[in-house]
Amino acid sequence: MTYDLSGKVAAVTGAASGIGLECARAMINAGARVVLIDRAEDRLKTLCEELGEAAIPLVIDLTDVTSVSGMLPAILDRAGGLDIFHANAGAYIGGELVEGDPDEWDKVLDLNVKAAFRSVRAVLPHMVDQKSGDILLTSSVAGLQPVVWEPIYTASKYAVQAFVHTVRRQVAKHGIRVGAVAPGPVVTALLDDWPKAKMEEALAAGSLMQPKEVADAVLFMLTRPRNVVIRDLVILPHSVDL
Repeated sequence: MTYDLSGKVAAVTGAASGIGLECARAMINAGARVVLIDRAEDRLKTLCEELGEAAIPLVIDLTDVTSVSGMLPAILDRAGGLDIFHANAGAYIGGELVEGDPDEWDKVLDLNVKAAFRSVRAVLPHMVDQKSGDILLTSSVAGLQPVVWEPIYTASKYAVQAFVHTVRRQVAKHGIRVGAVAPGPVVTALLDDWPKAKMEEALAAGSLMQPKEVADAVLFMLTRPRNVVIRDLVILPHSVDL
């Protein structure tokens, strides 16, 4: 199936790797100009050189309030508009709660919850003024069904789901669609702290997906007729029993 985003301007956070990079690449291939947002300046520059003129790098630290407040003006200055905003940046942590480090939990919650919410708030006024737009958040199947191995991560994604469901209803009157893509386990750096045995078992069983498979789902969401919104799109490896 061919997806067309010709003439659209998108911005993707956490775009220097993993799901964010593949979503940015897919949007560019579909005809959009894409602002790739990340704090990894050198990697962003290299990636945008590889992706071509439609890729625009923007260095933002999403955990820094001042940096986020300047995000929209920087996007508009570099790209001239904004039609699609994908709040993708996130962090992962798993393990037994009793053995966890609350300081590490704070880092995950700051990025997955506070930074996601702040970044969406930063771009909303522009979309409200133009009376159109698409906002996507990268959630997780863990935001729909609790995963016992990852209580903090699961809690963060439940917060994302609640945010999506409420904001969507608030801004629908402005012609803005809000949805969440909720993948199961994906081969990205977020799984680096999985126990080695768990990772090997998952790979052998085919229970991990590739980032491109999530990007294909995101393109599907973005290219539905304007009278249709995909509120939640869950993507699972076939062998995952959830």
